[in-house]
Amino acid sequence: MTNILEYMKDNILYLDGGMGTLLQDSGLLPGEHPEMWNLTHPEVIEKIHKDYFDAGCNVVNTNTFGANSLKFPLPQLEEIVAAAVENAKRGRSASSTPQQKFVALDIGPCGKLLKPYGDFEFEAAVELFAEIVRAGVKCGVDLIFIETMSDSYETKAALLSAKENSDLPVFVSNAYGEDGKLMTGASPAAMTALIEGMGADAIGANCSLEPKQLTGVVDELLANASIPVMLKPNAGLPKEEAGKAVYSTLPDEFASDIAKAIGKGVRVAGGCCGTTPEYIREIVNKTKGMKPIPVKAKNITCVSSYTHAVKFEQAPVLIGERINPTGKKRFKQALKENDIDYILQEGINQQERNVHILDVNVGLPEIDEVEMLKKAVFELQAIINLPLQIDTADPVAMEAALRLYNGKAMINSVNGKESSMEAIFPLVKKYGGLVVALTLDENGIPETAEGRVKIAKKILSRAAEYGIDKKDIIFDTLAMTVSADSKAAKATLEALNVIKNELGCHTSLGVSNVSFGLPNREAINSTFFACALEKGLSAAIMNPYSGGMMRTYYSYNALHDLDENCAEYINFASLYEEAPQTAAVTTKAASSKEQYKSDLQKAIVKGLKEQAGEITKELLSAVQPLEIIQNEIIPALDIVGKGFEEKRVYLPQLLMSAEAAKSSFEVIKTFMASSGKASIDKCPVVIATVQGDIHDIGKNIVKLLLENYGFKVIDLGKDVAPELVVNAVIENNAPAVGLSALMTTTVPAMEETIKLLKEKAPWCKIVVGGAVLNQEYSDRIGADKYAKDAMETIRFADDIK
Repeated sequence: MTNILEYMKDNILYLDGGMGTLLQDSGLLPGEHPEMWNLTHPEVIEKIHKDYFDAGCNVVNTNTFGANSLKFPLPQLEEIVAAAVENAKRGRSASSTPQQKFVALDIGPCGKLLKPYGDFEFEAAVELFAEIVRAGVKCGVDLIFIETMSDSYETKAALLSAKENSDLPVFVSNAYGEDGKLMTGASPAAMTALIEGMGADAIGANCSLEPKQLTGVVDELLANASIPVMLKPNAGLPKEEAGKAVYSTLPDEFASDIAKAIGKGVRVAGGCCGTTPEYIREIVNKTKGMKPIPVKAKNITCVSSYTHAVKFEQAPVLIGERINPTGKKRFKQALKENDIDYILQEGINQQERNVHILDVNVGLPEIDEVEMLKKAVFELQAIINLPLQIDTADPVAMEAALRLYNGKAMINSVNGKESSMEAIFPLVKKYGGLVVALTLDENGIPETAEGRVKIAKKILSRAAEYGIDKKDIIFDTLAMTVSADSKAAKATLEALNVIKNELGCHTSLGVSNVSFGLPNREAINSTFFACALEKGLSAAIMNPYSGGMMRTYYSYNALHDLDENCAEYINFASLYEEAPQTAAVTTKAASSKEQYKSDLQKAIVKGLKEQAGEITKELLSAVQPLEIIQNEIIPALDIVGKGFEEKRVYLPQLLMSAEAAKSSFEVIKTFMASSGKASIDKCPVVIATVQGDIHDIGKNIVKLLLENYGFKVIDLGKDVAPELVVNAVIENNAPAVGLSALMTTTVPAMEETIKLLKEKAPWCKIVVGGAVLNQEYSDRIGADKYAKDAMETIRFADDIK
């Protein structure tokens, strides 16, 4: 059989469609696990696979979307996967159509939110997915298909598991919302940086939306990806017709939209929820004779965080240098004392000064650098959405940090020494990253530009042997102090010019090194910065508190048509005139400061848990607990909540703010308990993920926010039977209940729960949420409120408290 990657080079690859809706039509009961049908109804699964192959698809996904050891014991999981693969293979054998046919191991989300936003460890997720991968590989699947991931971190865990436990092709598809981002905030460009950087073979979007609604996502993927792009949308969302759930986009319209996407460059296409073999047949017919558009290398140099990508293009990139102990007595003290809040505050301060990337260096001989670097990266990413430059000379610390980094990191650094390249390049290849390459080797730093360029060429050659393209290498030509060598700056700038403009590589410099030992260092630094920018400098590791450096940056952009209407320069200049010592602070930063009425509000908004708790302890000596809640905590949560609703703040920031508020609340509750004061809980709210569904991410987010707004939450967990929900409502006399479902196959269980609640507890208001729901479907199953996100649930509960 032809290798799937070879086949894709010259052909459009057709995927299958939905599974869950077809199983429901075949008799799958509410709350029943679809994966069990691989064992109990193999003939049904085999026929579905055969029907998709007969419709013309090339790839069927095994019926393992929700299969993992959180739901099934490992021996049973392996049995289910083996049966699922065998059913797909039998479906393939039974189909007589002539096209190439492949069986993909389907891996869906695990149903848990990873730390720091949830309670599931990253490495636990890696192992969870590894169990599925190993079972599928053992049974002889042709590829691994990771789909419907709504969190970049979970996506990384699944992809890492696939790459570490197999050498099969890996396709990765994410579920984007109407705002064109993942639930946890990642843009398609950010996901491309992460997924392509880690070596996936195709990238795409599936589920949640119909084809037209995913147009913007597809366009962004096509603009950024140098690997094939996939599209596997829903047939719209369900609506009721004659008492039956029917999807809004019919096969003809669906296939026409897919054909348009293929005409733009999509190479892999199929369907998700609500689609059937008829949909796939229409796609195949409407695209018959279409030639696939070749996949072109985009040559984009970038890094990413969990929300966005930072591209190295015309405008210079600023890398904040302040998270580094070199020459910083207070920072060294913070490292020795494990004062992580000091490090976080330094990161926040630099973010407010508009740097694009944060350098993170915690190397001190007196501490465990591996553990401290892991902690710093983990905690910084929890509250700051900037990409990080991981800065260490220890390859062990580097790998530890890269492994848990949520995005495509900047890696500082490699150099021309063979030992360095042998240690660092495998890490770049495995985890993805943009690596800073220092132009030095075993003989030290060449005095001449020619010597540094020669080392750069050697580094490029060795990187290519590891499969690392020059777009993922950024050269540092090493700024040396001019007080020791008057020709040093000239050599640095000449080498930079050749590397950027002749070798076609991006460049970076630690600018402030040039002025060491001289008076008025800022004058030298900012002038050297301007010289380097004119030579083609792409990025500078610099001090964003320096007015001179920031003045050069904004002036350069204004003079090079990189600042529309000189708006950023004018803004900077006006602030500098008012307060030169804080000239780097922009209106954006200033306005964000104005909205905080106190240090506690800022700590909560920024997600600083320890700081929020400490400030609350201090306040309780003079302020009543209820006043702190009403005047400090709730307003802070409202600031973040409003930002979330307006799409200015994303889920991770919302959750970390809620955690900070929780820290403050815990201090208040402890204080009130010790002083004998009454509880401050509002009315009880029962929440549950419905029977048959193990995905409790949405429910857990709602729980955290409800608790922070003062509600007493009775959390029944996941896969909860309707009777248990009703009993909890009655026992607690709860005026509200929240029900969650992610899978189409579990919506009937939600409907059954609502029906029983209406009968047994008619006073209780019901709010529902989940990716497969909409207002119309919510109305059909009898809910009182459809909440499209967690904050809508809070507003609903507040109205009925």
